[in-house]
Parts: sequence; C-alpha cells; structure tokens
Amino acid sequence: MAAVEPKVFKTDRKQRHGKGFSREEIRKADSSPAEALRFGVRVDFKRKTAHEENVEALKAYLKAKIAAKPKVVAKPKAATKPGRKTKS
Repeated sequence: MAAVEPKVFKTDRKQRHGKGFSREEIRKADSSPAEALRFGVRVDFKRKTAHEENVEALKAYLKAKIAAKPKVVAKPKAATKPGRKTKS
C-alpha cells in the first residue's frame, strides 16, 4: 500500500479513496508519471481530474522522498599496475 492516498470527490462532494493520482495531478506536482511510479506512487491513467488536495499531498510526499533519497558517491578507482607483456 502506498504511503500517500489520493482522494476522489463524488458528485455529492463526499470523498472516497482513489485508485491512483491522475497524470494532471502529477504534472502539477512538478513530476512525471514515470518518476512517480519509481517512488511508489500509484497512477490512475484513466482519471482526468485534478484536485488541489491531491496535488498538495503529492508535492509533500515527493519532496520527502527526494530528500530521503541517498546520495550516490562514486568510489575512486584502484590504482593498477601496468600489465606485463607475455611471450606467446
């Protein structure tokens, strides 16, 4: 289960849990669907609506995930000795 849940509003303004965030909500949160999937966010490709509550929740979640992402440090290469030539 994802750590962030999308909300969908019914016509009578009642809320229910959504199946995923719409592409428009992800774009408004300054992300892409591929990046959201890498961070474990569910994407509902059928939805076309964008709710501001979902955009704000997604922004906060992605900001926390990016901040917690470990930095990759390149290891220095070990010094190698020059190879010896062998007679064939």
